[in-house]
Amino acid sequence: MENKDVWSFKVNDLFTVPNIITYIRFILIAPFAYFFLLEEYIPAAICIGLSGLSDCFDGFAARKLNQVTALGKILDPIADKVTLLVVVVCMVIYVPAVLPVLVTLLLKDILMLLGGTDLIKKGLTPPAAKWYGKVGTVVFYFSVCMIVFLKAAFNYENFALDFTLLSITAFTMLFALYQYGKIYFMMIKEYNLKENKNKHI
Repeated sequence: MENKDVWSFKVNDLFTVPNIITYIRFILIAPFAYFFLLEEYIPAAICIGLSGLSDCFDGFAARKLNQVTALGKILDPIADKVTLLVVVVCMVIYVPAVLPVLVTLLLKDILMLLGGTDLIKKGLTPPAAKWYGKVGTVVFYFSVCMIVFLKAAFNYENFALDFTLLSITAFTMLFALYQYGKIYFMMIKEYNLKENKNKHI
């Protein structure tokens, strides 16, 4: 769907409930990294758990309170990507052998960010979050919290378990990338058809 106001923001948009929740997600990134790198895994797990919960509720709040904004549509995926980047870096420091899986997750989010940016530049509104995207996010946070919790509570490290959890996460996120990719190419196709039609008018 074309949206000429996709870049237009209102001052009030800064203070909507879902956007405030998104700000909290940004704020939680720093203490997560701090605690994780100090091997204070329980507070690190709490930070990433709260981030995951807030990610689930900001979109719900936006729809329920009728506070869907252009600013929120941009901030929400940026918060996802920044959080993912920090978690990936921390996890690679913790378990270097899982680097290939984590790079897959990072590339997926970079591709989605680039796709969303391309749609916005064309005056199109990026698709709203779908269930498969949220499932991928929930599985990601669950896997990270589980790995960190086992390390913190029981000092238990198991590469096979870590790799399995992160592989399942990678699968769910790649599935989401595939589904969003279909939507992206469909929107681009419709956009190109409309542009070609306008040229011939």
